[in-house]
Amino acid sequence: MTVKRLIKTAAVFFAVLIFSSSVFAAEVSSKASESKAANAHKGANPRVSFVQDLQKKLNAGNLEEAILAFDSLDENLKEDEGLLVIKASLLISASKIEEANLVLDYLEQKNPLNIDVLEMKIIAAKAGGEETKAQKASAISKVIALDPNNPTANIELAQENVLQRKYKTARTYYQKALVKAPKDLNALFGYGQTSYYLNDIEEAKKAFNKMLEINPNDAIAYQYLGKLEAEDDRYKYAVEFVQKAIAIEKDNYDFYMDLGTYSRFLGKFDDAEKAWTKAISINPDYFLAYAYRAGLYDEQNKLDKALKDYRKVVETNPKYYFAYEALGILAWHEGNWDEAREAFEKAYSYNAENISYPLMIAACWSKAGKYQNGKLFLEKVMKKMTDKTSLNFQMIRLFHDMGPGNAETDIALKIQKEDKTNVRGKMLYYFALYYELKNKDQLALKYYGEVKNMQSPMFFEYRLAEWSLER
Repeated sequence: MTVKRLIKTAAVFFAVLIFSSSVFAAEVSSKASESKAANAHKGANPRVSFVQDLQKKLNAGNLEEAILAFDSLDENLKEDEGLLVIKASLLISASKIEEANLVLDYLEQKNPLNIDVLEMKIIAAKAGGEETKAQKASAISKVIALDPNNPTANIELAQENVLQRKYKTARTYYQKALVKAPKDLNALFGYGQTSYYLNDIEEAKKAFNKMLEINPNDAIAYQYLGKLEAEDDRYKYAVEFVQKAIAIEKDNYDFYMDLGTYSRFLGKFDDAEKAWTKAISINPDYFLAYAYRAGLYDEQNKLDKALKDYRKVVETNPKYYFAYEALGILAWHEGNWDEAREAFEKAYSYNAENISYPLMIAACWSKAGKYQNGKLFLEKVMKKMTDKTSLNFQMIRLFHDMGPGNAETDIALKIQKEDKTNVRGKMLYYFALYYELKNKDQLALKYYGEVKNMQSPMFFEYRLAEWSLER
């Protein structure tokens, strides 16, 4: 969390504490009712002055100065529970969790029933991460015992369940929070989001519309209303909602990702490209927009652009294994044999059961003029294969031995007998590729043509066969 975000968090809690709790509101009210003359006679209330000074420091972004101000607190205010709770909140915002806990432990000893203190202990424990998980659970239990519908405790329990994808349980906790705080935006969002995940579309809509009644500039409410429209394939309205979200938050990565998706479904490819390009400009180090734009370019046959984007996908997220196959295919199309091989090697490392990958790796070695490297690689592959009579094994063996003729005949018969369309299509492609590598072009074209005639592009080799026939 950035310093600005921390200060904002402190300021928000600070404002809530001041204007909605008995710690300060009653005092402000009574002071407001006094005449100007009486105020002048009595002088400024030191507590009011101190709080106002804190507010100024926070508004200016001076979190550290606000914390240091407590060192010069009036002697009569040093035991003020409300001010000490504010101090703890500021310490949490400054990531000074141990110092905050010292203040909160002291306050809990003084008054074990102070809900403000216990709620702040939940926040402090959450900031501590896994190491303070037990302390957070303890604080939540104490709060729930005193106030079963407490928003802070129930929202935290809900969020824990969301992380575990227990959306039904999470929604129950959000409902409890809304009993006590029907206008709490966090609870409303959580209730709407879990309703969306549970496919309870009407309840989700009610929650997000309620958020907009409370805050007409709540961008995430517009975003989710867009998602709900998209669930019903109403992409025109989905675009309108997400555009409203973007008008409020112009640099939100997720909003542009959604806009691109909806535009693509509407067939507005240029708009989709612009949206994902904008997302990339917002966060060039995140992979997802590159992946989406690469798929769009690929669909439009802008293969050079798609290849560049897939390179960025694996650069920004090397663990995104879905991209390696696509990268390998497009690098193969460009004749970048080493790049294609490395991509297929990565794909093979994630899915060793896919027979396509070792065959493509071996073919890349051959295309690069390094047949022996491919042969050594296939030897390792064959050692791991248990069924020596399978078509997969025989095709691997054929690429390893590059023959002989009787092996070719056996494989041709087996392929024709294969009743699974995708398997037959794959094997026909590799049979064609085998003949291409042996410079038997007429036989290669014959089998590439058989793949093309299947008109069943459910396997990536179909595209490779098309490209081979176009050369």
